[in-house]
Amino acid sequence: MELRAKREIMDQMAIKRALTRIAHEVIERNKGVENLAVVGIRRRGGPLAQRLAQKIEEIEGIKIPVGILDITLYRDDLTTLASQPMLHRTEVDFDINDMVIVLVDDVLYTGRTVRAAMDALIDLGRPKSIQLAVLIDRGHRELPIKSDFTGKNVPTSKNEIISVMVTEIDGQDGVHINEHLDQ
Repeated sequence: MELRAKREIMDQMAIKRALTRIAHEVIERNKGVENLAVVGIRRRGGPLAQRLAQKIEEIEGIKIPVGILDITLYRDDLTTLASQPMLHRTEVDFDINDMVIVLVDDVLYTGRTVRAAMDALIDLGRPKSIQLAVLIDRGHRELPIKSDFTGKNVPTSKNEIISVMVTEIDGQDGVHINEHLDQ
């Protein structure tokens, strides 16, 4: 699959501002951080969740639990991914029962990743509620899933790809929109 870079839609500072705004919105909506935890969807949702929790701690002065969820075995396209899919560890080392969980992902597209993540969370316990925070909402939902907190809405065509880069994985921060050349 060949891609052509079209444009940068968020740089490092824009990502930082979006996460700061989302942190304030999370605190406001939940009237503080009591019984609040943040869980990122592995891969890029993990570092974003860590950053969001850090921002919340900077604002409220309270450290909240942070986890990372591997949803590989919960995906509805598992058989099309690979004959031996790469499994990673779920790192949710706290009791999620009766907690408000802010689920964090980089891009909300069809909604299938979020559905898989909710299934994985429910297998760990029964949270009081699950709220969704995403850096980018690009539309094209296939399931009735909507984010509670959104960094940026980016209307896209189906032949466009949103590429999120985070320093922890990619060595730099940024969000780019690219286009498939083979379509």
